[in-house]
Amino acid sequence: MAKKVLIIAYYWPPAGGPGVQRWLKFAKYLPDFDITPLVYVPKNAHYPIIDNALEAEVPKTMTVIKTPIVEPYGWASALSRKQTKTISAGIIPDASKQNLFQKALLYARGNFFVPDARVLWVKPSIKFLKAYISDHQIDTVITTGPPHSIHLIGLGLKKSLPLRWIADFRDPWTTIGYHDKLRMTKKTKQKHKRLEKIVLNTADDVIVTSPGTKKNFKQLTSKPITVITNGFDSAINVEKSTSGSFTIAHIGSLLAQRNPEMLWKAMASLVAENPAFKAIFKLQLVGKVSPQVIESIKRLGLEDYLEIVGYVAHQKARQLQHKATLLLLIEIDAAITKEIIPGKIFEYLAAQRPILAVGPKDADVEQILNETNGGRFFTYDQLEPIKNFILKAFEDFQKGEVLALKAPEQYHRKSLTKSLARLIKEKM
Repeated sequence: MAKKVLIIAYYWPPAGGPGVQRWLKFAKYLPDFDITPLVYVPKNAHYPIIDNALEAEVPKTMTVIKTPIVEPYGWASALSRKQTKTISAGIIPDASKQNLFQKALLYARGNFFVPDARVLWVKPSIKFLKAYISDHQIDTVITTGPPHSIHLIGLGLKKSLPLRWIADFRDPWTTIGYHDKLRMTKKTKQKHKRLEKIVLNTADDVIVTSPGTKKNFKQLTSKPITVITNGFDSAINVEKSTSGSFTIAHIGSLLAQRNPEMLWKAMASLVAENPAFKAIFKLQLVGKVSPQVIESIKRLGLEDYLEIVGYVAHQKARQLQHKATLLLLIEIDAAITKEIIPGKIFEYLAAQRPILAVGPKDADVEQILNETNGGRFFTYDQLEPIKNFILKAFEDFQKGEVLALKAPEQYHRKSLTKSLARLIKEKM
């Protein structure tokens, strides 16, 4: 008889973006390992990004339980829908460029709703799930965050019922990049740290997506911590052309802090020095892009080469990845982001296109690129090495020698689900 596992998540189709992919794919493949997933998600969530096509990926036989959620972002949208949606998507302007409404919204978000704006769903969910778990004889619950308020549901259930609780952290909690932007008071920051430590020490098992996060969490808890990265699903067939434009593409959100000016300078220098490069170069940004990033690119004279596509459905994003010549992976230049392994790196690898990554020194993504031979990693001060890497890729492109990498099977979603299933079953 298959083992039943309850997965508690906030992001679920029709939500778009990387947050939904991880557990949508785990739920898809868990039945292959004799585990039946039941998924609990909000009924009327305020998702900043919608991708209706993802609903077709939810197996029709899967049990998905939904209850209503009250979200403050819905109230704020009545005053300014555009600004609220932008901030809820993680595009937070620099402090010097925030208007009065943005400052008030960030202060309220940071201090009135701890750990996050979905905290009002916690108590109703605990009440509902206590009865549901007992009625359906479920003994294992998995929570996934962010939003980290989802872990408080697991905490409440663990205190009330004899069950095993696995807490999955797709991103860190108190060290996540945007925390410093939320205008939190000292008291609020202390509350976050206290809640983080309680969750880490109450859960039976902890899952993280990078070795760096595991290292940091080991300082807070002695509970078992397992690294299960994000990954890619089956590759799609897209013809790779060596003709036409030399396209350097970034897929996903580009926040104001992810703005490596030396990268744009390297491109601008090649445009100025190399007529052949200038003739066919294109910088393609797919997804939500901060105005500050766009300003930096235009200021360096790259406006004529810039294509801003905006958010597209996941399937379309995958197609654009496959058609690009080089794929950009950009992380904030800060020590706290070293442990972040963006989910897009695995889909980039599946696209079999070389990756140009920029981030802080000793970042975990560098190890993955070296291990897979998937591209090159650079720090924010390496203008000339970046320029040389792009030039070499361009010269290969001109010769028709477009690098086609092999997608590493250890990062396929089914292989990763096998690791998850092993963890779930180990204490049965």
